[in-house]
Amino acid sequence: MFRTGFIKGKSDLKIDWQDRFAASKVANALLSFLPIDLSVPIVFICIGTDRSTGDSLGPLVGSLVTERNLPENFYVFGTLDEPIHAINLTEKLDMIESRFKNPFIIGIDACLGHSKNVGTIHIKNGSLKPGAGVNKTLPAVGDIHMTGIVNISGFMEYFVLQNTRLNLVMNLAKTMAEGIYKAGLLYHFEQMSKAQTLSMNEDTV
Repeated sequence: MFRTGFIKGKSDLKIDWQDRFAASKVANALLSFLPIDLSVPIVFICIGTDRSTGDSLGPLVGSLVTERNLPENFYVFGTLDEPIHAINLTEKLDMIESRFKNPFIIGIDACLGHSKNVGTIHIKNGSLKPGAGVNKTLPAVGDIHMTGIVNISGFMEYFVLQNTRLNLVMNLAKTMAEGIYKAGLLYHFEQMSKAQTLSMNEDTV
């Protein structure tokens, strides 16, 4: 289900949500990772629960993204209405695997980290390991993953997630969702440009 070896983006990107160009940087970073084959389904799996402020980042991103127009091959799972969390993650992954043939999967989740990184968005090659910060063993998710650092790690992680400021989580979620939307626009533009180029080349044969 999870594939590697055809990603053309950088291995690790860090973006501060307060950067005035943060959403555009997220978009460009995501676009650099997407597969060249435009027929591949692009699946966003947004993990988390609205029962914990810090852990609500994923479903907030999912809900915000589903309100926007995305390319036909972009699919989003995990919203405030239908969250994907520790209890149903395996079931949802099995459903996605049965529905899509060789999808390119992007895992999205909240994360705890060093104090200097709180408020940053990380986009990395490889699978997301949800629950690792709170000592849960869950299936790995994604060909690449995007996380938002919502608070400081290292001590009483459950308590820290429960007491994370919603304002920061919302700002991270809005930035990530806007970046995904802009990536969709750029991706669609690439599709249209390549289709037009192909049509022009066929007309000149």
